[in-house]
Amino acid sequence: MIPKSSSAISAVLDACVVAPMPLCDTLLRCAEEPALFRVLWSSETLEEVRRTRVRFGYSRRQADRRLRVMTSAFPGASVRVSPRLSRQAPELPDPKDAHVVLAAQRESAQIIVTFNLRHFPRSALGPLGVEAWSSDEFLFFLLKKNRTRILEVLDAQASAIGQTRSAVLDRFRSGLPRFARAAAEEPM
Repeated sequence: MIPKSSSAISAVLDACVVAPMPLCDTLLRCAEEPALFRVLWSSETLEEVRRTRVRFGYSRRQADRRLRVMTSAFPGASVRVSPRLSRQAPELPDPKDAHVVLAAQRESAQIIVTFNLRHFPRSALGPLGVEAWSSDEFLFFLLKKNRTRILEVLDAQASAIGQTRSAVLDRFRSGLPRFARAAAEEPM
């Protein structure tokens, strides 16, 4: 059950939404004060992001710096999940995703934000009170809860890279179509 207040939401970010910089930037800016949600990730997620960044051509040093900045900005976000607890995770299509579910369970998070929805079936998460949402669905939800704050986030993100809000939204049109379309619309 998702709380009515977005500030009461805790969400675990899967590696696939943390690795791409524009999306990660938006999500983490939404978690900065005044926070729209409490951001969480597992230690294993950070290791997966490190490996992914290196595989995409970033140096180990660049990948490490990115993770240091994230953990410094959100010191309470990292959830350590003991490997022996993996046996207590529900059955998942990919057992290597158990750490994400266990992090959500340990911190009473309501949402796992991922592109890999099929890795987190409702039948496995439902009994834990956790739901898997796409990043498009999650950002659209946050936009509906606090449009002004989301537009401030997008404007700050655009300003940081010398772009406009619409340029940032253009980057999201293919992967986050609902959110990008709704954020670009003028409110009625």
